[in-house]
Amino acid sequence: MSVETLSGKVFLLVTGASHGIGRQIAITFGSLLQDGSHILLLARNLTALQEVAKNIPSKVKVDTVNIDLSKSSKVILEETISCSLKETTPDSFDRVVLVHNVGLLGDSSKVANELMDLNIWKEYYDLNVFIPIILNAVVMNMFNNTNIKKMVINITSKYGIQAGYGCAYYCSSKAAREMFFKVFALENPDVDVLSYAPGPVETNMFYEMCENSIDLNLKKYFKELLTTKTVLTPEQTVNHLVQILREHKYKSADHVDYYDKL
Repeated sequence: MSVETLSGKVFLLVTGASHGIGRQIAITFGSLLQDGSHILLLARNLTALQEVAKNIPSKVKVDTVNIDLSKSSKVILEETISCSLKETTPDSFDRVVLVHNVGLLGDSSKVANELMDLNIWKEYYDLNVFIPIILNAVVMNMFNNTNIKKMVINITSKYGIQAGYGCAYYCSSKAAREMFFKVFALENPDVDVLSYAPGPVETNMFYEMCENSIDLNLKKYFKELLTTKTVLTPEQTVNHLVQILREHKYKSADHVDYYDKL
């Protein structure tokens, strides 16, 4: 069954696409795109991105760009997208789908009162909040033709709406991103916005939490998921995301969790 959000000639941009959930989104979405669609994958590891591209059907054009988004800017992002589109134009697409997947956990071994280095806070928010905001605006302004349907997917977490012990960096950034996209959706009713919380997925971040979290109960829970083999795979959660998009029972900018009933 087709997914309307991914129908027609699509320009798909995925950040943090070299591994984990971002990698699987690129592969799964890529398999659903029609001829003439175009994918731009961004991450720091070019070799890993190129391996991802090999798993996407050849009927879809794929560009891979190694970029440190934390050191990026409006100009760099505009140039990156323009370079990807040098053989075509934004107006040649029926849809643009932007997936904000990039994000770091941050130091989960400390409580909030220990987080007093302003530079670390700035660097963390640059990557996890500010650059996604700038990238979002860049894409919307480049694809400003009202005939182009637009979809924004913000990969979030239950920690965007629920406090977690030792997760001051992560919770605050996810909450900030979600509220930004609520405002963005309010101001842009023609854009379909979804904040998707993928659940506990076996990724590098999952293992980082297992090793470093100051929350002993959370570490125990995560390790039980591994022992009982109930931790989700990237493929499971992305397939569920596709189902959410297919059924489209959410309102723009809603927070939808993997475990929510559709």
